[in-house]
Amino acid sequence: MRRYIFRRALLIIPTIVIVSFLVFCIVRLIPGDAVELMVAEQGFADDSEELREILGLDKPILTQYFKYVGGVFKGDLGISLWSGEPVLSEITRRLPLSVELATLALIWTFLLGVPIGVLSALKQDSWLDYIMRSWAIGGLSIPGFWIATLILVFGAIWFKWVPPMDYIPFREDPLQNLSQLIAPSLVMSMAMSASIMRMTRTMMLEVMQEDYIRTAKAKGLTGWVVVVRHSLKNAMIPVLSIMGLQLAFLIGGTVIMESIFVLPGVGKYLLDAITWRDYPVIQGINLFICTLIITINLTVDILYGFLDPRIRYQ
Repeated sequence: MRRYIFRRALLIIPTIVIVSFLVFCIVRLIPGDAVELMVAEQGFADDSEELREILGLDKPILTQYFKYVGGVFKGDLGISLWSGEPVLSEITRRLPLSVELATLALIWTFLLGVPIGVLSALKQDSWLDYIMRSWAIGGLSIPGFWIATLILVFGAIWFKWVPPMDYIPFREDPLQNLSQLIAPSLVMSMAMSASIMRMTRTMMLEVMQEDYIRTAKAKGLTGWVVVVRHSLKNAMIPVLSIMGLQLAFLIGGTVIMESIFVLPGVGKYLLDAITWRDYPVIQGINLFICTLIITINLTVDILYGFLDPRIRYQ
């Protein structure tokens, strides 16, 4: 196990380097750049070359990249071209909101996906099973941004409700904070909970046919003891795999939901940076997200061995 973790940890470094280089190059292929926008939108003097030199964008792209990587190894993700603030400090300031939003979405995912999947498997081919499966198909098919837009539109028309424009941190007013995040987190969890429900149902049906389940029932164990103690534990291994893959979509979902509900998190910061071609911000956030996803996937792989003793990494 230790050798496996060590090898996987070593692979993180080249993966991050490749992703950082691709992001560094791709963002500069977007039509228009920060200098042109500054000249057009912010009233800077119409001397693009001088401004480009001040921002360090006049040097060859490889020179810019190696300078950026050198700063990353020192804990410096660069300075925003527009605000002049350090990217790392801006990410740190906005990160708690995004983490809270993602955590609430994960909680909704488990509360909806796992119990509904288990109940659907136990009531296989009943009317309740058909309703739950239809709900899962709808959750996978309907775009989250469309549902979020409907919530805002019909909430304003029917209930005279609009989300507060000013974000209230959890430490200032927990109830008001949760009321702001309940809708976006629930919408973010729809597709994920539908995937978890379908996987949970499939694996529960498969596990319930195993010999050790029939043996447990023959020993006189009650139905829910068999389900929770024996069936669900083994059925959760593929579900955990799906969760690891879905977390990448969850991070992407924060970009959309934070923009729709006007939440000043890392996702909205990234979208604004793309709009204004703020290269250091785009690079810093993508590097952070890449590292986070790789770490999550490694953690999921390690958890396999604890959930199922039969799994061993050589």
